[in-house]
Formats: sequence, structure tokens, C-alpha cells
Amino acid sequence: MPRRAFTLIELLVVIAVIALLIGIMLPMLGKSRETGRTMVCLSNLRTLSQGWDLYADTNKDIMPGGRMVNLPGGKSNPLNWYEIGTGSKFRPSWIATIGSYVGVYPFNDPYPADHPEYNRQDYDSKVYQCPVTPDWADERNHCYGYNFQFLGNARQSNGKFINYPRRRANIQQFAITVMAGDGLGTAGAFPRADRIPYINNGPDDYRAVANEGFNLDPPRLTSTSDRCSTSYRSGPDPRHFGKSNFVFLDHHAETRGVVDMGYGVINDGKYIDLDAATNELTNRFFSGTGGDDDPPDLPL
Repeated sequence: MPRRAFTLIELLVVIAVIALLIGIMLPMLGKSRETGRTMVCLSNLRTLSQGWDLYADTNKDIMPGGRMVNLPGGKSNPLNWYEIGTGSKFRPSWIATIGSYVGVYPFNDPYPADHPEYNRQDYDSKVYQCPVTPDWADERNHCYGYNFQFLGNARQSNGKFINYPRRRANIQQFAITVMAGDGLGTAGAFPRADRIPYINNGPDDYRAVANEGFNLDPPRLTSTSDRCSTSYRSGPDPRHFGKSNFVFLDHHAETRGVVDMGYGVINDGKYIDLDAATNELTNRFFSGTGGDDDPPDLPL
């Protein structure tokens, strides 16, 4: 008995059905992949928060500073170099400072003083990287920003520390106080259309995504408070389905909308310091007290 072959119409129907199924499944696969990246990011932040706690345990309850002040003499001043577990690092950021307590060192071999990028080294471990932005690896222009204004601003103004040292015992509300989150850096001070791509170990540009991303400003700043960089504020990066990942001082991590976290964002994507019309900006998730406290003033 002869075999019956597919007709052209039947073949076209089968192809159309397969194409339809692929069209349905591809977005689902893409969403599943992005969900996986979000979960890895949350896991990274939880790991960092545990290292943060161990650092405070070992250092008389003092919380790490965002980045230590640059003392006179720069890289030639030994007081600007700190031991991070695998060697000395020039003014390490908060991530490198807690690195030896995380369980995975941030740098396999820290750059020495004679290296041209001694203060702009890329992190070696994926624990320190958000998988959505794997190239944001520079210790200065980084993917995770620290709640430095309230937890430890080790810069100086008029010869005085702005807000350092700070002790963990001063925190009243661990469960609702952000330790760190997805950072956008000073690009958050600009409309989306004015931002430029990431710059790794290159010339500083306030418009570049993740510029000074290792610091995360709280939602509400004042005219007398510090900012991420000079006169430009930073903000969280909503890179996970339009939301950002945050880790809190009790080690739990969540994906939240930036407005829900108290930030003010206008339609062009620019973060604002204070919406005088509605006064909806709040620092309650950053202050450590659970209240809408002002960030510390610059010392006079």
C-alpha cells in the first residue's frame, strides 16, 4: 500500500503552528531568563550584607564607610592604603572593604601604586556583579550602590568626617533600612535621553550610567547635604522589570519600585531631590530610624 505524503497545505499549516508556538514561547523564555538574573542579583546582595555584618562584628561595631577620604599625598601616603585580604588597596570602596568577610575576595591581585589604574580596578568575582550589567565592574563605576549617607560617609568637609565612624548599634530599624541596592550613579541626575553608555576605567562623565555607582543617595537630599559626586545626586537603577533590587540590614533582599522606596522620578527619568508640591519623597528606608530624617549636613 503506497504511503500518503503531506500535501503542501498540510505542511504550511504545520509550519505555521510551529512558528506560533515559538512566538509564544520566546517571550516566556526571555522572561524566565531575566527572572533568573534577578534572583542571582538578590542572592549577591544578601551575600554582601552578611559580609557587611561580619565586618562590623570584627571592627568594634563600626560600619564600613562608602570610601575613605583621600588624605594629603594621595597614593604616596601609606594611610590611604588598606589591607583587604589579598593585599593593600588604595582607598577601597565599601565592597572591597568588606571583601575579606564576604568569603570571596574582590581582587585576586590588588593593583599596586605604580599601576596606571591603581584606584579603578575591576572586581574579579561574579559575587560582586549584577548579571544584568556584568560589564559594570569598575570599583568606582559599579553596579551596587551603598547607603553611604546614613551608614558611613567617610569623606571629609572642612577637615571633618561628614558621617563617620557610625556604629551599628545606632540603627533602630534593621528590617526596613537599606544597606545597598542596584546603582545607577550620577546618571540618575539626568534625563534618560541625556545619559551615555557605561565607561569602564575611562574619563569620568557624570552622564555615564554607573558613574560613581558605588554610592547610592537616599531619596530626599537637602541643600546642605552631601551628594554622590560634587553637585550630582545618584539613584537606583530599575533594571529588573522596571524595578530595583535592595538588600536591608537584616539580610533580606527585595525587588521594589523606586517610587515605593521613596524616590521622586519625573517623566524623563530624572531623579529629583524634593517635590515641593507633594512632598512625597521620604528617607524612611534609608535613615536607620524608620523616620524621614535629613541626611547629615556637610560639616562647617
